[in-house]
Formats: sequence, structure tokens, C-alpha cells
Amino acid sequence: MNSATIVQKLWNYCNVLRDDGMSYGDYVEQLTYLLFLKMADERSRPPYNQKSPVLAGYDWSSLVKRDGDELFDHYRHTLEELGKQKGLLGLIFTKSQNKFQDPAKLRRLIVDLIDKETWVSMSADVKGDAYEGLLEKNAQDTKSGAGQYFTPRPLIQAIVDAMAPRPGETVCDPACGTGGFLLAAHDYVVKHYPNMTSAEKKKLRGESFKGWELVQATARLCAMNMLLHGIGSQEFEPIAVGDSLAADPGERFDVVLTNPPFGKKSSTTIVGEEGQVSKERDTVERDDFWATTSNKQLNFVQHVKTLLKQNGRAALVLPDNVLFEGGAGETIRRKLLHDCDVHTLLRLPTGLFYAQGVKANVLFFDKKPASETPWTRKLWIYDLRTNMHFTLKTRTLKREDLDEFVQCYNAANRHDRKPTWFDENRPHPNPLPEGEGTALTQEERGLKGRWRAYDYEDLINRDKASLDIFWLRDESLSDSDNLPAPEVIAAEIVEDLEAALGQFREILGDLGPEVSEAESA
Repeated sequence: MNSATIVQKLWNYCNVLRDDGMSYGDYVEQLTYLLFLKMADERSRPPYNQKSPVLAGYDWSSLVKRDGDELFDHYRHTLEELGKQKGLLGLIFTKSQNKFQDPAKLRRLIVDLIDKETWVSMSADVKGDAYEGLLEKNAQDTKSGAGQYFTPRPLIQAIVDAMAPRPGETVCDPACGTGGFLLAAHDYVVKHYPNMTSAEKKKLRGESFKGWELVQATARLCAMNMLLHGIGSQEFEPIAVGDSLAADPGERFDVVLTNPPFGKKSSTTIVGEEGQVSKERDTVERDDFWATTSNKQLNFVQHVKTLLKQNGRAALVLPDNVLFEGGAGETIRRKLLHDCDVHTLLRLPTGLFYAQGVKANVLFFDKKPASETPWTRKLWIYDLRTNMHFTLKTRTLKREDLDEFVQCYNAANRHDRKPTWFDENRPHPNPLPEGEGTALTQEERGLKGRWRAYDYEDLINRDKASLDIFWLRDESLSDSDNLPAPEVIAAEIVEDLEAALGQFREILGDLGPEVSEAESA
């Protein structure tokens, strides 16, 4: 059975459970618990004969042989007992709850859907892709809010293709969500290095990947996602639950890939002795940071710099405000351009993320040793935003939409890059035949090229060292024939309004509870 069939089968049953009030997220969580128990049971049998980490009496067979209210009670006790354990078992089952309302529907999921498949012998691609498919469907459910933990897989694949991780390298994601970057890095190494030694394969499965996730429920999904893809074990827990910004973990990595959570400010709600409510800005103060700020994304930029080994490589998905914000933002950008080699910026179009109102970019940089002279020589920018229109339903981003970027990035030798944009004052590398100049299109002249470089001096001399740079003309402003479809325009308007509303909410929160209360009244 292929992954699409399994996803459809499991998802169809989710629609049955929706009638009982179970959300998509709840369903994926219940599946996670049951799949873990089923796979642990399979590994304890021939030909694997492994010692099961699951306590006797709370294993898969104990569920299969029960029915009705007895099954219901036993399932609840199983979740409670396994949630007390340590290691991977604890990570999967901590704070777990039975969300089923009907014992018959729980039994059907156990006996008819999960027990009938042999999950361990199923290839990691099939079962992993099936689980990823469920996570994506969950992310599409805007009510669940799960979209904020889900980065579009074509974008992840393109970023990993550009970064080109190698066997033996350690890869980290300090805001790992459901594990998309870590899994894509794992799959890249497996695909591009088929002749790895047994020692390299063992290290890939058990030592190469590390993720941090703030939300327990999301970390649970990530750990299961990794396990289904063959990463991690009861002895090795690749995911840590906690705030990765809180402190320097001490570990250093060859590659950092991450899409930190959207939302600009961090704050804690404080209730006073007499019940008054106030908000205290969570400013992160660390000795290894260049600047103190409550902007989470700016803090993640500094945190990623710390996590990298010398000459380590990073790629971060970041909102536009990181590129132009003043104050701490300017300080951090200037330090980053000087102390690291900030070599590539990918400007992303709208309509990619399930969390609406997001205008994002991918910033690529390498950590370098201390130096009096700046490490950044040129910043190459690829503009995938201007005149590009994507939606989550009718015109979704595909991996081939990023082919030109990955080709321009030139992972094999990024010091040998060639621009695709040429202005009218620079000779084109392919001169025009005589008499044909007027017939040539803008694209052939290079005026529509999406890839060009800016020197370090140009960058630091810009106002606030802003990296918010565009050069292509928006064709829809001057030519009504080039307007995107009405539904695309409507989606982009919604995204812009969502972004503006988000910023106003942050301002309102900064002004204090009195203003918020007056507004709601």
C-alpha cells in the first residue's frame, strides 16, 4: 500500500470522528500514540526480537484484546502510565489524553485500520510520507492553528538542496515544529550518498540531528515523524522540549536550518496581587548576543549564529521586519554582515504559508572566525516575490518553482555565480545581433532577471543597513493585462490585511492592558 492510499484511508476515518467533535489535531495525536504502540509491538516479535520499551500490560496486545468500556478505561490508564516514563516514551506520551467519545470508534481504529498494517516492515518513505501527509492536512485546517508549525515542503526541499548537507555533519533546527527541515536533510544525505559506511549510517540515524520545540504537543508529532523515518530510538532522543532562546545549549552544529515561529514580540502576562493584569516584555539577555531585544526573529538570528561551528552554514526563514527594523535590528544586521559571510537572500512570495499575512525571506550565512575586516563580500538576492503569485489551493508552490534559485545558488561552488539581471548601462554577456535590438524582449535584455549581487559597501551604506531590497518593476502596476487572477488578488489583499492587523495588535499590546480593555469595551 502506498503512502497516498494510507493517508486517504486514515483521513477518511478522521471525518467519521469529526462528528464526535474530535479536531484534526486531536486525531493526529491519537494516531501517534497508537502507531507508536503498534510499532513497538512489531519490533518485539521475530525477526527483530527487540526488547520493547513499553511496560508489560500497557502494550499493543493489551489494547487489541479489549473492547467496549474496558478498552476505554485501559486506553486512558495506558496513556497516563506511559506519560510518566522517561526518554522517547515520555516525549511521545507526556500529557497525553484520550480524546475519543465512543469506545466502538476507538476499537475500529485499533483493529481495522492500524492492526491490519505491518508498519515496521513498511518502507520509511511510505509510512513517513503518510504521516507527513496527515500533518499537512492538519496544517491546512486553519482553525487548529497547526499551520504555524508547518513549513511548505517544496520550500524546505529547495533550501536543503542549496545547503547540501554531507555525511558526518550535524544538523540542527532550534524551532523544529513537526521536523520538516531535519527530515529533508536526512533524506538528502541518504539520496546523494548511497555508499555510506555502516558507521556513517549509524551516526546519521542516531547522532546527526537535533531539534528544539517549545510546544509539547508539536514536539510529540515531531518525535513520531522522525521515528517513522528511521531517526531516533529509545536511547537517542533527537527532540528537546523547551525554549531554545532561553540559553546557549553549549552544543555546536555544522548546519542550522530553521523557520522560527511568526509573531514579532515575546511577552509574559503577569497577574498582580489584586488581580490587575500587566504584560512584561520578554527581552532575552545573553552574553553571546549582540543586542537585547524582544523581537523573537532577531533573537533567533543571534541564537543561530551561536549554534554554528566555525565555518558552519545556516539558512533561516525570516519575516521582512528583520531586514529593515531599526535599533537592535540595525545593530544585529551590521554585526552579522561583518562577523559572518551573509551571502544569499531569497525573497519569498506571499501565499506560501498556512499562517496568513506572512511576507518572508530565507537568509543564508556562514559563521566565520573573528576578523577586523568584514567577512561579507557580496550578498546575492533572488527575488521570487515580484510578479509571482501563489495561493494555498489553486496555485500552490512546487519544487520546480525554485529550480532557477537552486541553480543560481550553485551549491557546488557558490563563489562562481553569475547574475541573471543586467541593467541598460551594463553590456549583456550575450550581445545582440545587429538590427535585432528593438525586437528583443525585456527578459532577453536581462531586465527581468531575478538574481543579482550587492557589494558589502552598498549594503552598509543603506539606511539602517536595510536588506529590504527590490529592483524588478511590478508589471501589474502599469499593465492591466498582467494582473493576476481575481482570486489571487483577493488572497494577497487578505494576506496584507492580516499582516497589518497583526502589527496593530502588537502595538495595542505594547500600549498596555488599559488601552486593550477600552478598545474591547
